[in-house]
Amino acid sequence: MYDVHHARVETIREGETGKGPVIYWMSREQRAHDNWALFHAHSLAAQHKRPLGVVFCLAKGFLEATRRQYDFMLRGLEETAQELDNLSIPFTVLKGDAPSVLPGFLNELDVCTLVTDFDPLRIKQEWQKQIASAVSIPIFEVDGHNVVPCRNVSDKQEYAAYTIRPKIHKKLDEFLEPFPKLVPPSHSGLVLPTPDFAALHRWVDVDESVAPVCDVIPGSAAAQERLDDFLAATLPVYEPERNNPTLEGVSRLSPYLHFGQIAPQRVTLDTAEHPGNAAGKEAFLEQLIVRRELTDNFCLHNPQYDSIDGGPEWGLETLLKHEDDHREYSYSREELEQAKTHSPLWNAAQLQMVNTGYMHNYMRMYWAKKILEWTSSPEEAVKIALYLNNRYELDGRDPNGYVGVLWAITGVHDRPWRERDIYGSIRYMNSNGCRRKFKVDTYIKQYGNRPEQCSLL
Repeated sequence: MYDVHHARVETIREGETGKGPVIYWMSREQRAHDNWALFHAHSLAAQHKRPLGVVFCLAKGFLEATRRQYDFMLRGLEETAQELDNLSIPFTVLKGDAPSVLPGFLNELDVCTLVTDFDPLRIKQEWQKQIASAVSIPIFEVDGHNVVPCRNVSDKQEYAAYTIRPKIHKKLDEFLEPFPKLVPPSHSGLVLPTPDFAALHRWVDVDESVAPVCDVIPGSAAAQERLDDFLAATLPVYEPERNNPTLEGVSRLSPYLHFGQIAPQRVTLDTAEHPGNAAGKEAFLEQLIVRRELTDNFCLHNPQYDSIDGGPEWGLETLLKHEDDHREYSYSREELEQAKTHSPLWNAAQLQMVNTGYMHNYMRMYWAKKILEWTSSPEEAVKIALYLNNRYELDGRDPNGYVGVLWAITGVHDRPWRERDIYGSIRYMNSNGCRRKFKVDTYIKQYGNRPEQCSLL
C-alpha cells in the first residue's frame, strides 16, 4: 500500500463502505503517475481487498471552455486511459456533469469508497457537496495539485505572497517527498466500458470557432518532455529573461499543470535536482510553488474570485472613486476580442492568445490593465478580461487566471501605488514601460498577425 500524507486527505463524507470496488473520480489530476489521489485510492482498494477503478465525468460544456480546451483535455485523457490500461486499472468516461451521472454509477456498482481530487473552484466544490448528499459511502478528497496541501498550509485567505511564503517554506520538506511507482492493483475483476474518444470529441457541445492549437501536444509524456527541455535549455536563462516576452524564457508548462497532466511536485523535484543556476531555480520555484499555491488559497477562501467583488477593499474603494474619470479610448468586448484597438502592442498580445492559446505573463498583466483603462467600468473590465482569458487560453478557468485578472484590475495580492486617473491607486502599466523591458516592435512582428488556425479533429 502507498503511504499518502494524511494532511493531503480530507474527509468529504463519512459513511458505510459498499461491497463493490474503490473508485477514483479523476477530475483535476488527469494523469496515471505521480498522482496522490490515485495512490490513496489504490491503497484503500488493497486495504478493503476490492478492485480499483477510475472514472472521469465529461460535462457537455464547462464554463467558457471551447473546442480548443476540450481537444487538449480529451487527447490527454486518451493517453492517460492507455497508461491505466497498461497497469490493469479499468478506466471509463461518463457523459454528463458529475452530479448528474456519478451517483447512479456509484450506486449501481455498490462502490466501496470514492476518492477524488482537490479543486478550489466554486463549481467543483459544489459538485462534491451534491454528490456527497446523493450517496451513503465514504468520500475522500486528496490534494495532489499543491506541493503543500492548500487546506493544510492556511485556513484563511492570505493577504499576499509574503504572508503565505513562510507558511509554505516551513512545510516544504515535510511534503516534498519522492513519488512511489504505480503498480497494478492486487485485486481484479472490475470491468468498465472502454471510452470511445472519437465519439466523445463529437458528443461535447462547445464553441467550435476557437480551434485547437497546432503546436502544443497534450498529455503526460509531452508534459515531461516539455519540462526536460525547459530544464536543459531555458532554466539557465530563466532569470532574468522570464520577463521578456520576445524570448522563449519561460517553462510553458501552464496547460499541462492546469489539466493535471503533470504534477507540480514532479516539476519541483526535477527542478531541484537539476544542476546549476541557483538564481533561476529559486525564481522558477517561487512562481511554481508560492505564487501558484497562493491562487489556490485565494479561490478556496474567496468565493467571489471571478467577479470584481473579490477585490480587496482598498482596491475597490480607489476604483469607485475614479469610475467616472474620462477615458480617451473606449472599446466593446467584440472590438477587444478582435484586436481592433489603437495599440499595436495590445493587439499583438490579444492575437498571441487567440492564435496560440498562450500569452506571456508580463503581457497578460499589461493586457488586463489596458482593459480597465479602455472599458466603461472596472466591473466590465473584469468580466471582459475573464471572458477572453477563459475562452482562448489553454490554461483558462484556472485559479492563476482568475487571480491574475483581479491582481491587474483590483489590486489583489498587491499594494496601493501613486494615484492617477482611472486606476486610482492600482498599479499602472503602459507601453513606454514595456519598451524599457523588451523590444516591443519585435513582439509586434512576432504576434501581430492572424495566421490560419488548424483543426485536429
